[in-house]
Amino acid sequence: MARDMEQRQSRSKAFLRNAADFLWPPRSLVSRERGLGKGPLAPHEFSQIHFLSGAVCDRCGTPLGAELDEGEICAVCIARPPRWDRARAAFVYDPASRRLVLDLKRSGRRDGLGTFAGWMAQAGRTLLDEADVIVPVPLHYGRLATRGFNQSAWLGGALSRRTGVPMVVDALKRTRRTPTQGGLSARARRRNVAGAFALRPNRAGHIQGKRVLLIDDVLTTGATLGACTRALRRAGARQVDVLVLARVVRETDVTI
Repeated sequence: MARDMEQRQSRSKAFLRNAADFLWPPRSLVSRERGLGKGPLAPHEFSQIHFLSGAVCDRCGTPLGAELDEGEICAVCIARPPRWDRARAAFVYDPASRRLVLDLKRSGRRDGLGTFAGWMAQAGRTLLDEADVIVPVPLHYGRLATRGFNQSAWLGGALSRRTGVPMVVDALKRTRRTPTQGGLSARARRRNVAGAFALRPNRAGHIQGKRVLLIDDVLTTGATLGACTRALRRAGARQVDVLVLARVVRETDVTI
């Protein structure tokens, strides 16, 4: 009887989903056109996204050359190790994927969150399996009040709901409002965010001794994520990993 009930409920949900897709066909996350396919991207749009499904550097998540295997570390990270332990990204930030990121980051478009969380969960499955808590990169309260949302918190919340890993949305705070990182060199980005993050004292118990998964939308030079990692380390985090939606592979013409 219980099994029959579950089957009926499943069929009912499927019917409602199909009816919703018929009445309101999914809008492409790239072209914004409706009815181009079953998912949020048309097939040709999906094929243009460079997903990071191959071997990547274990520290920064950048694609490795053919001569290196999964779990190895790239030359850049050997020369200058990042503050965090490991980083992963779902796809490369490039002209084909820019619309996905900027519509979320600047326009607050939320209909792709479930899809993005699925891609991030696939890319960071090992990190999520080991994580005790999810922490999103925070916005300064002034910028949050102006924008009205924090896209990193949206991504973290979607991942938390998908995986069951708890999120502490306000574990970190931005102590000063920094100028935008767009157009700055790697060194200038590091100076810009140095000391700009701190743990909220009433959240110390959620971080001390825990394996933290730090969430952001894009990894460019790693300056912001490095500054957040430092604050988490000082608060006693046992391990800090990074999971982002997209990462820059070539740092030329970065417009974020």
